[in-house]
Amino acid sequence: MNLCVNTDFVSGTGDPYPCLEGIARAGFTHVHWCHEWCTDYIYTDRDVQAIASLLKSLGLSLLDLHASAGRNSRWVSSDESCRSAGIALVANRIAMTAGLGSDAIVLHIPYSDGPDSQAWFDLVCRSLDELEPVCTRAGVRIAIENLLKSESWPQINELIARYSPGFLGLCYDSGHGNYCPGSLDNLEQLKNRLLALHLHDNDGSGDQHKIPFNGSVDWQRLAGIIAVSSYSKCVSMEVSKRCYQDLDELRFLAAAYEAGKKLDAMVAGGRRAAGRSPEGCA
Repeated sequence: MNLCVNTDFVSGTGDPYPCLEGIARAGFTHVHWCHEWCTDYIYTDRDVQAIASLLKSLGLSLLDLHASAGRNSRWVSSDESCRSAGIALVANRIAMTAGLGSDAIVLHIPYSDGPDSQAWFDLVCRSLDELEPVCTRAGVRIAIENLLKSESWPQINELIARYSPGFLGLCYDSGHGNYCPGSLDNLEQLKNRLLALHLHDNDGSGDQHKIPFNGSVDWQRLAGIIAVSSYSKCVSMEVSKRCYQDLDELRFLAAAYEAGKKLDAMVAGGRRAAGRSPEGCA
């Protein structure tokens, strides 16, 4: 069975090997690379080669990668030097993703509802326009992620309408969605642009990154939408151990793996019912 989990379930900086080793031991086949996603770190060619060797040695593959906005490198910034550095940072992650054999990165789209919201949105589009040829050359697409504001969905809709599916799609974050009423309705409308998943749970009061089936996400409905969407890869979770202090890392990962198996069965069942192949992440 193919299942994916995020690399930063304990920590997103420093040596990734302990996290990757635990992920492999738990039975996962794929990783969502989240290390250094919110720092200014630039991966060198040597770094990427070392990561490729490490993943291969552990029997893991890269599903997709969480890119990136650091302190001084933010791809959407009104400071041009910071924005330019941010474009370079995202381009670095695009190259890394291609080098590790994957085809998608996830980006947060900063949301603004202030008096300068149109200028801010224009800046988002300016940066995406600059990133589009970089993505095209690398064969990597961008999946924009729904965040913790329901008001951001109209902006997501506008971006999805503006850019082609060969460049831009949606990453649905179930925890963020559970915090924002109506998010599953929005996902339903954009299901044909679904490109990546961040699956985790919460009780609706915050972004807790719990293991699925440990909160109030409507997994039956979500699995049904995923089953008939454009998403064709395996179940991909973005969970955190911080709510499970009573579990060691291996027990935590084992619990996440079992939840992933349950989700996989739900999505596969929905695909079969819709007359689609039940297999993901071939």
